[in-house]
Amino acid sequence: MAQAEDRRRVNMRLIALQVSVVVAFAALAIGFWFLQVVENKQYEEMAQNNHQRTLALRAPRGVLFDRNGRVLVENRHSFTISIVREHTRDLDRTVRLLAAVAGVDVRTVKQIVDRHRTEPSYRPIVIIDDASLAQVAAITARRLDFELPDVVVEEVPTRRYPTDAMAAHLFGYVGEASEAQMGDGVSNGSIVGQSGIERVYNKLLMGEDGARRVVVNSVGREIRTLEEIPPKEGKRIQLTIDYDLQKAAEDGFRAGGFNGAALIMDPKTGEVLTQVSLPAYDPNDFASGIDRAKWAALNTDKLRPLQNRTIQGRYSPGSTFKIVVATAALEEGIITPDFTVNCTGGATFYGRYYKCWNKSGHHVVDLRHAIEQSCNVYFYTIGNMLGVDKIHKWAEKLGLSGKTGIDLPNEQESLVPSTEWKRQRTGEKWYAGETISVAIGQGQVSVTPAGMAKMIATVANGGTPITPHVIRAVDEGQGWKMVAPPAVADRLAFRPETMAALHDGLWMVVNGRGTGGRARLPGLDVSGKTGTAQVISNEGKLRARASGLDLRDHGWFVFFAPRDNPEIAGVIFAEHAEHGAEGAPIAKHVIDTYFAKKRGLPLPPPPQPKVPVPAEPDPDSPPAIEGAPIAAVEPVIVAPGTN
Repeated sequence: MAQAEDRRRVNMRLIALQVSVVVAFAALAIGFWFLQVVENKQYEEMAQNNHQRTLALRAPRGVLFDRNGRVLVENRHSFTISIVREHTRDLDRTVRLLAAVAGVDVRTVKQIVDRHRTEPSYRPIVIIDDASLAQVAAITARRLDFELPDVVVEEVPTRRYPTDAMAAHLFGYVGEASEAQMGDGVSNGSIVGQSGIERVYNKLLMGEDGARRVVVNSVGREIRTLEEIPPKEGKRIQLTIDYDLQKAAEDGFRAGGFNGAALIMDPKTGEVLTQVSLPAYDPNDFASGIDRAKWAALNTDKLRPLQNRTIQGRYSPGSTFKIVVATAALEEGIITPDFTVNCTGGATFYGRYYKCWNKSGHHVVDLRHAIEQSCNVYFYTIGNMLGVDKIHKWAEKLGLSGKTGIDLPNEQESLVPSTEWKRQRTGEKWYAGETISVAIGQGQVSVTPAGMAKMIATVANGGTPITPHVIRAVDEGQGWKMVAPPAVADRLAFRPETMAALHDGLWMVVNGRGTGGRARLPGLDVSGKTGTAQVISNEGKLRARASGLDLRDHGWFVFFAPRDNPEIAGVIFAEHAEHGAEGAPIAKHVIDTYFAKKRGLPLPPPPQPKVPVPAEPDPDSPPAIEGAPIAAVEPVIVAPGTN
């Protein structure tokens, strides 16, 4: 009995086991059937949608340093928020939800998407550059909840410029590449230099983007990383700029309350120590994508903050041009330094009377004292003796006519007229009376501050026209490698008496009875020349006084120091400063800073804001002239007895 009972129990267990196995296999069969037949289409689609995606890893741009190794422009990390249309089933819904979650205008998001609809669907459309941490957190949370699977957040390097917009025009700014900029390593979506150094040296600065190859599922979630190629940072560049001198120059302009331009360099090498253009803009606004309203405001601003006045602004040089006329007269053998002219307050040329700024006259003056006192009659006289073609010839030799060749984009040419220039431009002959105005830097002379800086550097160094440049060294991963400077032009074979007379006269402008006394620094023998240039004739001012335009005269100051072995030279252009002497204190502060650094002394404090003082007669002021604007083709001449 016991054995029969045991056999029965074993049989029941076997039957139970067999039933369990049958049920299990039946369940598996039903499950496989359900997955492979009922839901076959869905899982087939999901399997097909599991694919690879290559994500670009943007390369940081190269860091910019000043000549002493101080960081000027670097990179920071920021986040972008993009839509990947490839994984979007309802783009309109994504647009609305993204706008709501990120707190941006839905119309703006739609406009961005519409602008990129023709691009491949796998390419992300960047909706928000430089997203805030709050926006990133909100979007990330919605992605985890599968509400925004087609929106991605990426960390990217973004340019960081000085917060006070220092040297904005020198550095320039970056932006997304245009169609014209594509090719040679630049693809759609690349960030490239659009102006300044960022543009000129973009190939060095932009580096090489990396890539990350990943597998993503049907909802865009990354499953795994297959390969990652890290980006290569752009090359580091050391500029010729000195941060302390740059700051000193900009502090000087702001203390004086002026806009304008400055270019200051080593007159022996052409290394630019300072390049200023004011008003400026903030390049940081472009680093993360400038909005349309701000871009429109910059382009419609009457002060033209986007213009680099140093190389793109052209102005009458006023009395600073007398340096060119004096050089031409001496080198052409027209006069000697002892040649004298009797200034009685004006002189008649071709039957018309031209006034000097000093109504009482300077009496008998030689070249040195004519430079010191900026006697118009003296330069009317020698300009008339020279003729416009010889003036043009020496302006060209001194580096003033044409472009300087500086390594910055969109430089404009300085214009010093000639008989051939007028014939080609107007088909008319040159009138001798026009030369009289040219001789004092008015009439049809129109130059850039950069051109004036090159001219005074040539005079300072004894006759070698050097090309200003802003790059000093490049680090390609093996340490700093000095960049060869531009080729130096042949030295001008100046007569010894020419340089001696010019340097004497320019020293007297600052240290004698001239107009540049506000640039004087004991023991440094600062030399220079001021100039005041009209924006429009006096009669034109009267007609335009209701226009709201600023028609006050511009002020110039060209300089070098020390006199006999110059180490620093340049130009200060103070827009609408009314007097050329207003640029002298700015130059003084820069020179003082330069030599304090060299001697290891404390840097001078920033200058205090200008206190208005009653105006005095300006020795560099052009004579009171009535009639057409200064830039007119025909000479502007004062009739006898005109005030």
